[in-house]
Amino acid sequence: QAQLVESGGGLVQAGGSLRLSCAASERTKIKSFLAWFRQAPGKEREFVGSIMWNLGYTAHADSVKGRFTVSKDKDKNTAYLQMNSLKPEDTAVYYCAANPSSNFRAPEYEFWGQGTQVTVSS
Repeated sequence: QAQLVESGGGLVQAGGSLRLSCAASERTKIKSFLAWFRQAPGKEREFVGSIMWNLGYTAHADSVKGRFTVSKDKDKNTAYLQMNSLKPEDTAVYYCAANPSSNFRAPEYEFWGQGTQVTVSS
């Protein structure tokens, strides 16, 4: 069964760090981009960052640029989101997704993970 599984979320104080992982099953073929999105209560799902699976080029939302970094280990079929200098406004459920249907910044992807909660206390 094709699937993505996130891990690494939790509770952290402002200024702290977390690293999220997104493991793709063997049957999940990542064809182009893997991206991270987040959704806070009452808000729309928003783009956080992405990585071009074969070439490694990354893109990050302005709100996290300089603090968050997307990376990958292609041999492990796993992507990561390193989050530093966390702020309370980063609190959300974080999702990874693979294979966009159009613009890689839009939340229209073939595969989604189940999400992992990140809570940043002030």
